[in-house]
Amino acid sequence: MESNKEKDMRQPDLIIPYQEPAAKGDNVEFQSTISSTLPMAAIFMRNKYVGWASVVFSIQSWLGESEETKKSSSTPGYFNVGMSVVSLLVTYLPLFLPPPAARAGSPTGAPAPLPA
Repeated sequence: MESNKEKDMRQPDLIIPYQEPAAKGDNVEFQSTISSTLPMAAIFMRNKYVGWASVVFSIQSWLGESEETKKSSSTPGYFNVGMSVVSLLVTYLPLFLPPPAARAGSPTGAPAPLPA
């Protein structure tokens, strides 16, 4: 019976209770800012590379959200992912719906030559 009950080497006076680390006060989330502004840049510039970068950044930002970030952020992570996908669709839109060709005599075209 003595072999089952070994001497306990733990000392109760040396036990340190777990303390959760203090939250950082004004932590600026640059990745969240980038993931929300890159889709707008992709839409304005119609740049496919910026659109793909916005999708990647927004997915990374969404997957890396902490509980505190979810509480303090004004928009959820999946909203940024949706915006980046929409911006990517807008950049590829001219591929599927080409803009109409300029017609002769359109108000934005060159003026007709004057007779001599």
